[in-house]
Amino acid sequence: MTAAKALRIIGTAPLRAALAFLKLFYQSFYLAVGQIWAHKTRSILTTIGIVIGVASVTAVIAALTGLKAKVLTQVETLGTNTIFISPRPPETGPLRNASWWTLRFLPEQFDGLLDNCPSVGKFSRIGSIGRHTVRFGENSADNVQIVGIEPAYHDIESRPVTLGRPFNVIDDLQARHVCIIEPRLQKKLRLDRDCIGQTIRIGHNAFRVAGVIEPRPSLNIGESSQESFEIFVPFRTIHKMGDPGVWAMAAGKSAETLEEAQAEIRFFLRGTRGIRPGQPDTFRVESLKSALETFNKIAITVTLVAGGVVGISLLVGGVGIMNIMLVSVSERTREIGLRKAVGAKKTAVLTQFLIEAVVLCFVGGLVGVGVGQLLTSAIASLNPMLEKTYIPLWAIGLSFAFAGSVGIFFGIFPALKAARLDPIEALRHE
Repeated sequence: MTAAKALRIIGTAPLRAALAFLKLFYQSFYLAVGQIWAHKTRSILTTIGIVIGVASVTAVIAALTGLKAKVLTQVETLGTNTIFISPRPPETGPLRNASWWTLRFLPEQFDGLLDNCPSVGKFSRIGSIGRHTVRFGENSADNVQIVGIEPAYHDIESRPVTLGRPFNVIDDLQARHVCIIEPRLQKKLRLDRDCIGQTIRIGHNAFRVAGVIEPRPSLNIGESSQESFEIFVPFRTIHKMGDPGVWAMAAGKSAETLEEAQAEIRFFLRGTRGIRPGQPDTFRVESLKSALETFNKIAITVTLVAGGVVGISLLVGGVGIMNIMLVSVSERTREIGLRKAVGAKKTAVLTQFLIEAVVLCFVGGLVGVGVGQLLTSAIASLNPMLEKTYIPLWAIGLSFAFAGSVGIFFGIFPALKAARLDPIEALRHE
């Protein structure tokens, strides 16, 4: 045998093997589909577990994906380099059970923050004296949150004043009785369309409307069903109205220096609050970036847990597949014996029954994805928080991959049983 002939034989051998496998696959697939179609009712009942499992998994993943997309959208409106500063009791030490009054921020503790924190671009103290009733003529609104802010607040939270003007430094330094309201409160009090300069009353104090602020983005998570509003006044003004709870917001100069900004703020506040080395912080300095990372970790954990719980349906469906395939092998024992008697190999019989199990699971997976899409549409229409709900392509691929794996795992035993049947004993089977 020449070298050229040997190379031709070697070159055609893999091709012949591939063609033989494709032919075997086609014949097995055709026979499998024929058996499934011949027993439609039994096949439908068998795949119910797969349908429920795939539909549940895709719906859960879609809901969590939609929730994540909604949260990310809302966070983008605030800016990922926003920093929140608030008092918090430490987990250890003598102050772990301290009262709010002991841990509260004092306004002067923030004096000089921008000068000592070079990575911080903007900063605003914020104060609140709780909720009050606001009046304009005969109209009133209850449950109105009174918030004191400094001029940089609007830039930090990306909530511009859409009508009128924002607060300036003079408003804050002179503690003027001016306010900025939101559109819903403007409508509730029936103020004029151009309400700038009109006077409203907060308790016994009269305030002149300086502007209307853009509405706050709503996440609809844990919010009270009671209608609530907010109204902004200069930070120094709110101290004339009561003893406010104080916290702060800041923005880093860039996303790259966000961690440095947080570290600088923490170091600065430890000094102004008199916290000694080794003692725990009595405040929290958090950024939206870190909050997003925490949310992503929680979302992944919930997805895995929920996927594992609803994945039990797939296992139940797999047991049903195995059961019905064992019944099918028993019913078709004579057919298997006849095929093996005329020369069918074990691999052909094994492949036929294994493909039949996998096709059953894939059909169930396809129907399950369709049902999951219906559930996803229902979830998106019923809950505004999940309006961005959708099934990602990777979830569909994962569902089909898992369904196929269930078919192979639970179909291999019946397929092996069929392939190992003795042809003579099988032909004697009644």
